[in-house]
Amino acid sequence: MALWDRIKDSATQMQTQLVAKKNDLKSGAFRDASMAMCALVAAADGTVDPSERRRVAQLIATNEVLQNFPADDLRRRFEENLDRLTADFDFGKVSVLQEIAKAKKKPAEARAVVQIGIVIGGADGDFDKTEQAMVREACFTLGLPPHEFDL
Repeated sequence: MALWDRIKDSATQMQTQLVAKKNDLKSGAFRDASMAMCALVAAADGTVDPSERRRVAQLIATNEVLQNFPADDLRRRFEENLDRLTADFDFGKVSVLQEIAKAKKKPAEARAVVQIGIVIGGADGDFDKTEQAMVREACFTLGLPPHEFDL
C-alpha cells in the first residue's frame, strides 16, 4: 500500500473513531486542546500558509465532533494559538502544549486530540515529518505512547 493510501486510511479511521465518541467530547478542555493541536500541526514547519488555514476551517465546518462547539469560537481559539506560534515559535509552542495538556485528565479526550492532529496533518495527503513530530510531542504532553497512533 502506498504511503498516501496509508495516510488517507489512517485519517479516515481516526475520524470514524472520533465520531463514535462525539457525545463524550463536549468539554472546554477538549475544545481548547483540539484547537491548540490544529494550530501546532498547521505551524509545524514554521509557516502557516492559506491552505493550512482552509484545512482547519473545513475541519471546523464539517467535523461532527467539533460541531459540539460554535464555529466562531473554535476559529478564534485556533487563530489565537497560531498567533502565539508565529510570534515566537518556541515560546508559542510551550503555551500551545499547555493548552493541549488540558485534555490529559480524560484519556478519551486526550486520544481524540491526537486523532484530530493526525486528521489535520493528513488532510493534504502529506503527513510530513515535522507534523508527525509535533503530534508525537503532543502525545508525550498528554501521557500517551506515540506508537499507539503509529507515530
